[in-house]
Amino acid sequence: MHTWILEKPGLFSRTEPGHMADPAAGEVLVKVHRMGLCGTDYHAYQGEQPYFAYPRLLGHELGVEVIATGEDVQQIAAGDRCAVRPYLACGRCDACLRGYTNACEQMQVLGVHVDGGLQLYLKLPASQLHKSSTLSFDALALVEPLSIGAHAVHRARLQADDRVLILGAGPIGLAVATFAGLHQLQKLAVADLQAQRLSFLQKLSFPQRPSPVLLSQEPMEQICAAFDGKKPTVIFDATGNARSMEQCFSYAAQGARIIYVGLCQQHLSFSDPLFHQKELTLFASRNSLPADFAYIIELLESGHLQVQAWVTHRYPLAQLPQAFEAIHQTRDDICLKAMIDMET
Repeated sequence: MHTWILEKPGLFSRTEPGHMADPAAGEVLVKVHRMGLCGTDYHAYQGEQPYFAYPRLLGHELGVEVIATGEDVQQIAAGDRCAVRPYLACGRCDACLRGYTNACEQMQVLGVHVDGGLQLYLKLPASQLHKSSTLSFDALALVEPLSIGAHAVHRARLQADDRVLILGAGPIGLAVATFAGLHQLQKLAVADLQAQRLSFLQKLSFPQRPSPVLLSQEPMEQICAAFDGKKPTVIFDATGNARSMEQCFSYAAQGARIIYVGLCQQHLSFSDPLFHQKELTLFASRNSLPADFAYIIELLESGHLQVQAWVTHRYPLAQLPQAFEAIHQTRDDICLKAMIDMET
């Protein structure tokens, strides 16, 4: 089966993956049915993704079917439908031994550091799979991006009296809003520069529907107005924009928590007197953990989380390069999540 390899920024070429050997002990062979496209893939296409090496087979948001298992694999069997946790941790470094497998010192992420799921068959450690007997391949491919939001919310340790602001109404910001809303907050708002992105707040299902904040020339006034004249006690920045990330310190209330979910390549700077005056707490949130995947699958299977409306664009594998170009040029029809059907 032919697929596409990203040779360099802006250039895909046809390729045919080599023969896939039988799975070794502790491994599984899977068939990739769905691959979600995300910001990491777009930034790699544009040459703006840190930690990325070309050429590369993309793909880390995957819905797969188990084809075969190696020896010593007991919890996964042929025929199982699974989500894939694409963060290949070493299991030996200090971070892994302390439970921070999401921040492994030798981290390899599918589709970033090593070739990913943009191929019909893929061999993986069985420990990276999270199975479901009921979820569709679309839903399974969405587990990974949802897990980024769930992990960030867990990091924030939200409380019922928190006033929560999420900067950025892309897929990750909306995932954060989804899981933040499970905490029955005093107020929840999502801010963005694009009204079209904020329109998803009415189209998607949320446990607590966020208030939209369309930012313009006076963002501080608009943000305070959304919180009845007060400042937010928790701010998630899901923009990956350096200026937005730096402005969080001004937006925040005294004693607030700031969580950087988005990633940028630039150095960031802030006023240390302001940081101390407000006694702020700054967190980074990276990837997610096995518990985040299990949590999301449970919510999806129970019907407490609805994600059908997240997939706004769909393309066959044969049209992958056109998909990137079309989404890159999108203006009026904002893409929330594009899904690649790997069998067409």
